[in-house]
Amino acid sequence: MTRFNVGECTDCPVYDGLFEFQQIASGASIDGAVKLNHGATDIAINWSGGLHHAKKSEASGFCYINDIVLAILELLKYHARVLYIDIDIHHGDGVEEAFYCTDRVMTCSFHKYGDFFPGTGNVADVGAKKGKYYSVNFPLKEGMEDVSYGQVFKPVIQKIMDVYRPTAVVLQCGADSLTGDRLGCFNLTLEGHGDCVRFVKGFGVPLLVLGGGGYTIRNVARCWAYETSVLLDTPVGEDIPYNDYFEYYSPDFKLHLTKNPNLENANTRESLAATRDELLEMLNGLKGAPSLQIHDVPPDWNSKLREVDDSAQDPDAKPPALDLKTGAIKREHPAEFAPRPDAPPPPAPMDI
Repeated sequence: MTRFNVGECTDCPVYDGLFEFQQIASGASIDGAVKLNHGATDIAINWSGGLHHAKKSEASGFCYINDIVLAILELLKYHARVLYIDIDIHHGDGVEEAFYCTDRVMTCSFHKYGDFFPGTGNVADVGAKKGKYYSVNFPLKEGMEDVSYGQVFKPVIQKIMDVYRPTAVVLQCGADSLTGDRLGCFNLTLEGHGDCVRFVKGFGVPLLVLGGGGYTIRNVARCWAYETSVLLDTPVGEDIPYNDYFEYYSPDFKLHLTKNPNLENANTRESLAATRDELLEMLNGLKGAPSLQIHDVPPDWNSKLREVDDSAQDPDAKPPALDLKTGAIKREHPAEFAPRPDAPPPPAPMDI
């Protein structure tokens, strides 16, 4: 297992229920993408997803399966252009690597850069081949706070939306960029972090919202509860309601965080403006939004499962048995589910 960076002495240890949990977390992200594809919702949320470090053949940084990549691949069946935005404190290296050579996915990451995991995400890393200039990286230093973050996040995302014109957006909301995180070094509050979510939501584009990092657990819960309220346009109170984990929120038992006054912002106004202007100039050089020729749409990943679920809505109907290994519906009689003689062949997989 060490070949895949899994096991003892790695940052991806084995634990009981590992496969089942990863299966559920990844499946939820994919199913959210399916719902967006079919117009069943305009916003889908999976706070257990957002594992942006995993690679094709390697677990990394507590991430075993890259559910983000799987969800984006599902979105690409229906959407010509997908934008991925990452506000975790760590660079979204696994997602960037997966789509580094294609223009159908633009990745944009705001992250701590330097002597910090995973060590990637330089502003000069812009993609390759067809994907050149479709990877956007905004490297930051420690101490980043709400006002400075908003001043670089909003103009860059606005320019991407204007130039790239994505038809779907995936937003990774890692909570380790908050003040007080055990592994982080930023100074964002819930207002600053949540304002990024609100800004992206405001474009009205189909949106898949995912979790990510976060190592001060009480603040992770605060963050994603607050951002759920932002996405639902449902205000929540400042007082934490009583629950089984109430004592975790002592001593104030309040929702919002206060930034650390002793943490200096190492990002100067001049350095942020220089990086912002460099990225805006690069984006201005893009020659319009890439298009996609008409193509057959591959079937949904869970089309057979959905067929079973639909028929099972009748309480008097016995759902057909399902082969869990192949996903195929088992026949109780040779004549069942016989293909029509005029049925077209299944579409070929898309090349992204």
